[in-house]
Amino acid sequence: MPQNLLRMETDLVGVKNDSSEDHPVATERKNKTMSELDFILVGIAALIGGAVNALAGGGTLITFPMLTAVGIPAVAANVTNTVALCPGYLGGTFAQIKDLRGNPGRLWVMSLTGMLGGIAGSLLLLNTGEQTFRMLVPYLILLASALLAVQEPVRAWILRRAGEAGTGTVHEAMMVFAVALSAVYGGYFGAGLGVMVLAVIGLVLNDTLTRINALKQLVSLATNVAAASFFVFSGKVVWPVALVMAVCALIGGTMGGRLAGRIRPVVLRTIVVIIGVVIAGIYLVR
Repeated sequence: MPQNLLRMETDLVGVKNDSSEDHPVATERKNKTMSELDFILVGIAALIGGAVNALAGGGTLITFPMLTAVGIPAVAANVTNTVALCPGYLGGTFAQIKDLRGNPGRLWVMSLTGMLGGIAGSLLLLNTGEQTFRMLVPYLILLASALLAVQEPVRAWILRRAGEAGTGTVHEAMMVFAVALSAVYGGYFGAGLGVMVLAVIGLVLNDTLTRINALKQLVSLATNVAAASFFVFSGKVVWPVALVMAVCALIGGTMGGRLAGRIRPVVLRTIVVIIGVVIAGIYLVR
C-alpha cells in the first residue's frame, strides 16, 4: 500500500476513534474526509428535517443522527446542526410577528432571557467532553422525543386554560426563571425546545394559544441565534456541511409549508417520535 494512502487511512481512523475531538483541528480533518455521498445524505436529512419542522416539529431528530452517522463527532454535529437550522427559527418568528404586538417590555425580557440562556447552554456544551456528550446523546434524544410526544396535549391544555374565565395572575419572575432553564437546554441540545418553552409560558401566562406560540417562537429564535453566534467562533462548525444543510432545510421548510393541510401533523409527529426512540436505542446499545 502506498505510504500516502496509509497515512490518509490512519488520519481518518484517528478522527473517528479519538474521544477528545473537542478541538478545531479534529473537525477540520474530518471535514476533509467527507465524501460526496455523505453530503448528499446530510442534504436529504436537512430537506426532510426542514419539512418536518414546518409541519410538526422535531426536525433535529432527523438531522443530528445523520451528522453523527457520516462520522462527524457528536459535539461538532450538534454545533453544526444548531447553526444550520437557525434560519428556520427566523422565518417562524417573522411569520407570527403581528401576534407579538403589545407589552414590549415582556418581549425584551423574554428575548434577553433566551439569549443569555442560549449562551449559557452553548458554553456548557463546549465545555462538555466528546465522550461525555456521546454518553448523554441517547438520553437527550429520548427527552426530545418525549417533548415532541406531549406537544398536542400541551397545546390542548393551553387552549382549555385560555378559555377559562378570568385572566389570573402572571408570575413574571417565575416565567423568566422557567424560560431561562429552557433556553439553557436549547443552547445545549435544542431538540424539543419549542415544546418546552410553550409549556412553561402557558403555565404562567393566560393568553391565546396564537400569542403564546408567537412568544415561544421569539424565545426560540433568541436562544438559537445567541447559541449559534457563539458557536460560529468556537471552531467546531463544519461549514461546508452547515451551508448544505441551511439551503436544504430552507427548501424543505418551503415544501413543508405547501404540504400543510395535506399531511396530518399528529401522524407525522408520531412517526418522528418513533424514529427518535429507535435512534436513542441504537445509541444505547452501541
